Amino acid sequence: MSRAGANPSHSTVGNAIGVLDLQGDVFEHLDHLQRLGIDARPVKQIEDFDGLAGLILPGGESTCLARLLRIFDIEPVIVRKYHEGMKLWGTCAGAILLAGSLTGEAPHLGLIDIEVQRNGFGSQLDSFACEALIPKISSEPVPLTFIRAPKILHAGEGVEVLLRIEDFIAAAESADILVTAFHPELTGCLAFHRYFAAKCGLRPRTEEAAFDPSWNMTSWTRHARVA
Repeated sequence: MSRAGANPSHSTVGNAIGVLDLQGDVFEHLDHLQRLGIDARPVKQIEDFDGLAGLILPGGESTCLARLLRIFDIEPVIVRKYHEGMKLWGTCAGAILLAGSLTGEAPHLGLIDIEVQRNGFGSQLDSFACEALIPKISSEPVPLTFIRAPKILHAGEGVEVLLRIEDFIAAAESADILVTAFHPELTGCLAFHRYFAAKCGLRPRTEEAAFDPSWNMTSWTRHARVA
């Protein structure tokens, strides 16, 4: 059942951003946040939610993530923390989890009034990259990486479309939730992470350019635990 119509109570939030660490692009997001000087940490257990101003639900495999949310009983914690004022950002699979409606199947968290079609472009072979100007996010074009991506088909009341490409919505937001069908964490562009940090009431390093020239495709590995 969709909870998209409910509004957060905006009580007490913290000063860090967490990245849901069950499966998917966890370290890539942590790397981007830390480049902005944001206190960021992986979130795997219920106690990890303490002190969070925001939570990123990363790209990965949405069916797997949804199952793990239920197994570890994290789904009700996310909903509760959201209603207490924690902001949310879902990238790719994360957007699927947050959607109030899914084409042909029941929604999961159901916290934002959007309709999403899983695997909207087809198989992994239909993944692609492009760039687009999103004025609310950056004054210069930002790179977009779509990997077996969903399509946002519809945005309801209270949801602002940030980017529309042809017949689908690629990025949208409500007052407390950001969703992107693509993966900003897989490029050197920090614009979306800077925007989400500000949405969470945090102060990222605003003097830096949209792109970090020191970033490369293996930068995230500095956060990975090596056995």
